[in-house]
Amino acid sequence: MLHRISIAATALATALLMTAPGARAYDESKYPDWSGQWRRVEGGPPRYDHSKPYGRGQQPPLTEEYRLIHEASLADQASGGQGLYRTSARCIPMGMPWQMYALFPIEFVFTANTAFVLSEIMTSQPRRIYTDGRAWPEDQEPLFTGYSIGKWIDQDGDGKYDALEIETRNMRVPRIYDQSGIPFHEDGEGIIKERIYLDKADPNILHNEMTTTDHALTRPWTVTRNYRREKKTIWTENNCVEGNDNIAVGKEDYLLSPDGYLMPVKKGQKPPDLRYFDQAQK
Repeated sequence: MLHRISIAATALATALLMTAPGARAYDESKYPDWSGQWRRVEGGPPRYDHSKPYGRGQQPPLTEEYRLIHEASLADQASGGQGLYRTSARCIPMGMPWQMYALFPIEFVFTANTAFVLSEIMTSQPRRIYTDGRAWPEDQEPLFTGYSIGKWIDQDGDGKYDALEIETRNMRVPRIYDQSGIPFHEDGEGIIKERIYLDKADPNILHNEMTTTDHALTRPWTVTRNYRREKKTIWTENNCVEGNDNIAVGKEDYLLSPDGYLMPVKKGQKPPDLRYFDQAQK
Protein backbone atom coordinates (compact mmCIF):
# COMPACT_ATOMS: atom_id res chain seq x y z
CA MET A 1 0.00 0.00 0.00
CA LEU A 2 2.78 2.46 0.95
CA HIS A 3 4.65 1.64 -2.27
CA ARG A 4 1.56 2.45 -4.33
CA ILE A 5 1.06 5.68 -2.40
CA SER A 6 4.66 6.77 -3.00
CA ILE A 7 4.32 6.11 -6.75
CA ALA A 8 1.16 8.21 -6.82
CA ALA A 9 2.88 10.97 -4.87
CA THR A 10 5.79 10.98 -7.33
CA ALA A 11 3.44 11.15 -10.31
CA LEU A 12 1.55 14.06 -8.75
CA ALA A 13 4.77 15.92 -7.94
CA THR A 14 6.02 15.42 -11.51
CA ALA A 15 2.77 16.77 -12.94
CA LEU A 16 2.98 19.84 -10.71
CA LEU A 17 6.57 20.49 -11.74
CA MET A 18 5.57 20.34 -15.41
CA THR A 19 2.87 22.97 -14.95
CA ALA A 20 4.24 25.26 -12.23
CA PRO A 21 5.68 28.55 -13.57
CA GLY A 22 9.47 28.68 -13.27
CA ALA A 23 9.73 25.13 -11.92
CA ARG A 24 12.94 23.26 -12.68
CA ALA A 25 12.68 20.40 -15.13
CA TYR A 26 13.13 16.98 -13.59
CA ASP A 27 15.69 14.93 -15.52
CA GLU A 28 15.52 11.46 -14.00
CA SER A 29 18.71 10.34 -15.76
CA LYS A 30 20.81 12.71 -13.63
CA TYR A 31 19.90 10.99 -10.37
CA PRO A 32 21.41 7.81 -8.91
CA ASP A 33 19.35 4.63 -8.76
CA TRP A 34 18.23 4.36 -5.13
CA SER A 35 14.93 2.75 -6.08
CA GLY A 36 13.38 -0.13 -4.17
CA GLN A 37 13.36 -0.97 -0.50
CA TRP A 38 16.36 -0.50 1.81
CA ARG A 39 17.09 -2.16 5.16
CA ARG A 40 19.97 -1.72 7.57
CA VAL A 41 22.87 -4.09 7.04
CA GLU A 42 23.66 -4.49 10.74
CA GLY A 43 21.31 -6.18 13.20
CA GLY A 44 20.78 -5.74 16.93
CA PRO A 45 18.85 -3.06 18.81
CA PRO A 46 18.43 0.38 17.22
CA ARG A 47 21.49 2.49 17.97
CA TYR A 48 23.38 5.43 16.53
CA ASP A 49 26.74 3.69 16.09
CA HIS A 50 26.09 0.19 14.76
CA SER A 51 29.77 -0.75 15.23
CA LYS A 52 29.48 -0.49 19.02
CA PRO A 53 27.26 -2.14 21.65
CA TYR A 54 24.00 -0.62 22.81
CA GLY A 55 23.67 1.88 25.70
CA ARG A 56 26.89 2.72 27.52
CA GLY A 57 28.71 0.65 24.91
CA GLN A 58 28.00 3.42 22.40
CA GLN A 59 30.57 5.50 24.30
CA PRO A 60 28.74 8.72 23.45
CA PRO A 61 30.93 11.83 23.89
CA LEU A 62 28.51 13.41 26.35
CA THR A 63 29.25 16.30 28.66
CA GLU A 64 29.20 15.37 32.34
CA GLU A 65 25.75 16.92 32.80
CA TYR A 66 24.23 14.83 30.03
CA ARG A 67 26.16 11.71 30.97
CA LEU A 68 24.40 11.85 34.33
CA ILE A 69 21.04 12.28 32.56
CA HIS A 70 21.79 9.15 30.55
CA GLU A 71 22.79 7.27 33.70
CA ALA A 72 19.48 8.26 35.33
CA SER A 73 17.61 6.88 32.33
CA LEU A 74 19.52 3.59 32.58
CA ALA A 75 18.84 3.37 36.32
CA ASP A 76 15.11 3.88 35.79
CA GLN A 77 15.07 1.17 33.14
CA ALA A 78 16.97 -1.19 35.47
CA SER A 79 14.15 -0.78 38.00
CA GLY A 80 11.50 -1.59 35.37
CA GLY A 81 10.76 1.91 34.07
CA GLN A 82 11.11 3.34 30.59
CA GLY A 83 13.71 6.00 31.31
CA LEU A 84 13.98 8.58 28.53
CA TYR A 85 12.63 5.98 26.10
CA ARG A 86 9.12 6.68 27.46
CA THR A 87 8.48 9.04 24.52
CA SER A 88 8.68 6.15 22.05
CA ALA A 89 6.72 3.83 24.37
CA ARG A 90 3.94 6.42 24.20
CA CYS A 91 4.08 6.28 20.37
CA ILE A 92 5.57 9.74 20.00
CA PRO A 93 7.62 9.75 16.75
CA MET A 94 11.37 9.45 17.30
CA GLY A 95 12.26 11.50 14.22
CA MET A 96 15.91 12.05 13.34
CA PRO A 97 18.33 10.33 13.52
CA TRP A 98 16.10 7.28 14.17
CA GLN A 99 14.39 7.73 10.79
CA MET A 100 17.65 6.77 9.12
CA TYR A 101 18.37 3.72 11.28
CA ALA A 102 16.20 1.65 8.89
CA LEU A 103 15.09 -0.64 11.69
CA PHE A 104 12.08 -0.98 9.41
CA PRO A 105 12.56 -0.58 5.64
CA ILE A 106 12.84 2.82 3.98
CA GLU A 107 12.35 4.12 0.45
CA PHE A 108 13.75 7.12 -1.45
CA VAL A 109 11.63 9.19 -3.87
CA PHE A 110 13.17 12.07 -5.85
CA THR A 111 11.62 15.14 -7.46
CA ALA A 112 13.35 18.20 -8.89
CA ASN A 113 12.96 20.16 -5.65
CA THR A 114 12.71 17.55 -2.89
CA ALA A 115 14.05 14.14 -1.94
CA PHE A 116 11.64 12.12 0.20
CA VAL A 117 12.53 9.34 2.64
CA LEU A 118 9.52 7.15 3.36
CA SER A 119 9.57 4.68 6.25
CA GLU A 120 7.37 1.67 6.95
CA ILE A 121 7.24 2.62 10.64
CA MET A 122 6.65 6.38 10.14
CA THR A 123 4.11 6.49 7.32
CA SER A 124 2.55 9.65 8.70
CA GLN A 125 5.90 11.47 8.77
CA PRO A 126 7.78 11.37 5.47
CA ARG A 127 11.16 13.02 5.63
CA ARG A 128 11.44 15.94 3.20
CA ILE A 129 14.91 16.99 2.07
CA TYR A 130 14.68 20.23 0.11
CA THR A 131 17.16 20.36 -2.78
CA ASP A 132 16.00 23.57 -4.50
CA GLY A 133 18.66 25.84 -2.98
CA ARG A 134 16.34 27.50 -0.46
CA ALA A 135 17.55 29.34 2.65
CA TRP A 136 16.80 28.23 6.20
CA PRO A 137 13.31 29.34 7.30
CA GLU A 138 12.99 31.82 10.15
CA ASP A 139 9.53 30.87 11.42
CA GLN A 140 9.41 27.07 11.13
CA GLU A 141 8.14 25.24 14.19
CA PRO A 142 10.48 22.47 15.43
CA LEU A 143 9.66 19.09 13.89
CA PHE A 144 10.32 15.49 14.91
CA THR A 145 11.89 15.02 11.46
CA GLY A 146 13.69 18.34 11.70
CA TYR A 147 14.08 20.63 8.68
CA SER A 148 16.46 19.21 6.06
CA ILE A 149 18.21 21.02 3.21
CA GLY A 150 20.17 18.91 0.76
CA LYS A 151 22.51 19.31 -2.20
CA TRP A 152 23.12 16.78 -4.97
CA ILE A 153 26.81 16.25 -5.79
CA ASP A 154 28.37 15.18 -9.11
CA GLN A 155 31.75 14.00 -7.82
CA ASP A 156 33.33 12.83 -11.09
CA GLY A 157 31.84 15.42 -13.44
CA ASP A 158 30.02 12.91 -15.65
CA GLY A 159 26.74 14.80 -15.48
CA LYS A 160 25.13 12.38 -13.04
CA TYR A 161 24.74 12.88 -9.30
CA ASP A 162 26.72 10.53 -7.06
CA ALA A 163 25.87 11.68 -3.54
CA LEU A 164 23.34 13.66 -1.54
CA GLU A 165 24.68 15.96 1.18
CA ILE A 166 22.13 16.95 3.83
CA GLU A 167 21.98 19.24 6.83
CA THR A 168 19.13 18.89 9.32
CA ARG A 169 18.25 21.49 11.94
CA ASN A 170 15.21 22.57 13.96
CA MET A 171 14.62 19.15 15.55
CA ARG A 172 12.01 18.98 18.27
CA VAL A 173 13.14 18.04 21.77
CA PRO A 174 13.25 16.02 23.98
CA ARG A 175 15.14 13.66 21.67
CA ILE A 176 17.31 10.59 22.19
CA TYR A 177 19.70 8.46 20.12
CA ASP A 178 18.65 5.01 21.33
CA GLN A 179 16.38 3.07 23.67
CA SER A 180 18.78 3.49 26.58
CA GLY A 181 18.12 7.24 26.48
CA ILE A 182 21.34 8.85 25.20
CA PRO A 183 20.07 12.45 25.16
CA PHE A 184 20.29 15.44 22.88
CA HIS A 185 20.61 18.86 24.54
CA GLU A 186 17.33 20.41 25.65
CA ASP A 187 18.08 23.65 23.74
CA GLY A 188 17.09 22.01 20.43
CA GLU A 189 20.09 23.42 18.58
CA GLY A 190 21.47 20.07 17.44
CA ILE A 191 22.53 19.68 13.80
CA ILE A 192 22.86 16.44 11.83
CA LYS A 193 24.89 16.35 8.60
CA GLU A 194 24.74 13.40 6.22
CA ARG A 195 26.43 12.27 3.02
CA ILE A 196 24.53 9.42 1.31
CA TYR A 197 26.00 7.52 -1.64
CA LEU A 198 26.06 4.09 -3.31
CA ASP A 199 28.92 1.70 -2.68
CA LYS A 200 31.32 1.74 -5.66
CA ALA A 201 31.67 -2.06 -5.72
CA ASP A 202 28.08 -3.00 -4.91
CA PRO A 203 25.17 -0.83 -6.18
CA ASN A 204 22.85 -2.61 -3.75
CA ILE A 205 24.66 -1.15 -0.74
CA LEU A 206 24.04 2.44 0.32
CA HIS A 207 26.26 4.34 2.78
CA ASN A 208 25.25 7.22 5.04
CA GLU A 209 28.05 9.18 6.71
CA MET A 210 26.32 10.93 9.60
CA THR A 211 27.74 13.58 11.96
CA THR A 212 25.80 15.08 14.87
CA THR A 213 26.83 18.34 16.52
CA ASP A 214 24.98 19.13 19.73
CA HIS A 215 25.63 21.03 22.97
CA ALA A 216 25.18 17.79 24.95
CA LEU A 217 28.31 16.46 23.19
CA THR A 218 31.94 17.35 23.83
CA ARG A 219 32.71 16.94 20.11
CA PRO A 220 30.91 16.08 16.86
CA TRP A 221 29.81 12.43 16.82
CA THR A 222 30.39 10.73 13.46
CA VAL A 223 29.21 7.29 12.32
CA THR A 224 28.61 5.51 9.00
CA ARG A 225 25.34 3.66 8.50
CA ASN A 226 24.84 1.05 5.78
CA TYR A 227 21.71 -0.13 3.98
CA ARG A 228 21.07 -3.10 1.67
CA ARG A 229 18.58 -3.04 -1.20
CA GLU A 230 16.04 -5.83 -0.84
CA LYS A 231 15.65 -8.17 -3.83
CA LYS A 232 11.95 -8.58 -3.15
CA THR A 233 9.96 -5.53 -2.06
CA ILE A 234 7.18 -6.23 0.42
CA TRP A 235 5.63 -3.40 2.43
CA THR A 236 3.71 -4.11 5.62
CA GLU A 237 1.90 -1.90 8.13
CA ASN A 238 3.52 -0.92 11.41
CA ASN A 239 1.17 1.04 13.65
CA CYS A 240 2.70 1.95 17.01
CA VAL A 241 -0.67 2.50 18.70
CA GLU A 242 -2.15 -0.85 17.72
CA GLY A 243 -1.30 -3.50 20.31
CA ASN A 244 0.68 -1.08 22.49
CA ASP A 245 0.18 -2.07 26.14
CA ASN A 246 2.02 0.96 27.55
CA ILE A 247 -0.32 3.34 29.38
CA ALA A 248 0.76 6.90 30.22
CA VAL A 249 -0.97 8.66 33.13
CA GLY A 250 0.51 12.04 33.92
CA LYS A 251 4.26 11.60 34.30
CA GLU A 252 3.98 7.89 35.09
CA ASP A 253 3.96 4.85 32.80
CA TYR A 254 1.97 1.68 33.46
CA LEU A 255 1.19 -1.53 31.59
CA LEU A 256 -2.11 -2.99 30.48
CA SER A 257 -2.43 -6.63 31.52
CA PRO A 258 -3.74 -9.28 29.07
CA ASP A 259 -7.05 -9.26 30.96
CA GLY A 260 -7.38 -5.49 30.64
CA TYR A 261 -6.22 -4.20 34.05
CA LEU A 262 -3.67 -1.54 34.89
CA MET A 263 -0.31 -2.92 36.11
CA PRO A 264 2.80 -1.27 37.57
CA VAL A 265 5.97 -1.31 35.52
CA LYS A 266 8.31 -1.33 38.51
CA LYS A 267 8.33 -2.50 42.11
CA GLY A 268 6.64 -0.17 44.60
CA GLN A 269 5.02 2.00 41.93
CA LYS A 270 1.92 3.79 43.24
CA PRO A 271 -1.38 3.70 41.32
CA PRO A 272 -2.42 6.84 39.40
CA ASP A 273 -4.32 9.68 41.02
CA LEU A 274 -8.03 8.91 40.65
CA ARG A 275 -9.37 12.17 42.10
CA TYR A 276 -11.87 12.66 39.27
CA PHE A 277 -13.44 9.20 39.74
CA ASP A 278 -16.13 8.27 42.25
CA GLN A 279 -14.21 6.12 44.74
CA ALA A 280 -17.04 5.67 47.25
CA GLN A 281 -16.98 2.24 48.83
CA LYS A 282 -19.90 -0.03 47.97
